[in-house]
Amino acid sequence: MPDFDLSYVKDRIATESAFVDDLISEISRVVVGQRYMVERLLIGLLGDGHVLLEGVPGLAKTLTVRALSDAIGTGFQRIQFTPDLLPADLLGTLVYNQKEGSFSIKKGPIFTNVILADEINRSPAKVQSALLESMQERQVTIGDTTFALDDLFLVLATQNPIEQEGTYPLPEAQVDRFMLKIRVQYPSRDEELEIMRRMARTGEQPDIRPVARPAQILNARDVLNELYIDERVEQYIVDLVLASRDPAGFGMPDVEPLVQYGASPRGSINLNLAARAHAFLRHRAYVTPEDVRAVAPDVMQHRIVITYEAEAEDVTSAEIVDRILDAVEVP
Repeated sequence: MPDFDLSYVKDRIATESAFVDDLISEISRVVVGQRYMVERLLIGLLGDGHVLLEGVPGLAKTLTVRALSDAIGTGFQRIQFTPDLLPADLLGTLVYNQKEGSFSIKKGPIFTNVILADEINRSPAKVQSALLESMQERQVTIGDTTFALDDLFLVLATQNPIEQEGTYPLPEAQVDRFMLKIRVQYPSRDEELEIMRRMARTGEQPDIRPVARPAQILNARDVLNELYIDERVEQYIVDLVLASRDPAGFGMPDVEPLVQYGASPRGSINLNLAARAHAFLRHRAYVTPEDVRAVAPDVMQHRIVITYEAEAEDVTSAEIVDRILDAVEVP
């Protein structure tokens, strides 16, 4: 398609995004509220990016991930990260067959579509780094054999922000590989009441029906490439990322001492993809600055490394992103 045809893309969006509302509705059968978290998980799914969920226990993080996997009818594995977990427990290993005198490969739980890395910061760096190859190159190496992972492969990791004893903070290189970092919030009073009424009972909970297929997700990813994004919106994305690296250059000299490192080039790439997915969820064929601003906190906050001065002043990376959004001119 040499020239952008808005009517053509609109028709494709209408066709390929029809499953989105059904997907959200089906997940809401077991997950009360948490619409923000569900939408961000879908953005990661559509944008082919991994998601880090941060929140206190009991906020339905695991339930939501499992419901999403069931709703798209795909493979799912939950891996509980613990201090004694080994890379082989995640990836697989070589097994020696004494009778035949040869080695065979036993694949680990990572060979599926959706991985829930529960409490990922409970395991040491050697286990966390075992995820790096699979998250970035979409392949796993066991011994001298490399296996390609499925096209639909997503790592959704959770961590508890308040209990740091016995945890291993994620290295910056691994954090940067997550497209989004979502801070999961407490439910409202009405939502809490509904949660209690639904869940405070014995017996089985409602099952999630598959309302979408993996092929639909892959087709939707193709459509994201066809969404129209104006050059001014592209420039806006780049300005937001550059402002995180050089706040003084964008009229924020007071922010300069608070930032040690700004967002990497993955920040601009993922901000573009996430904005496209945000527009897709709203059945639009074009990306607006509001799409970019809606996803910017989740894409950028974990990519900004703050200084000791910022920590002393209790300034978080999320607050710095808010200042950047206020300072950079919107097209």
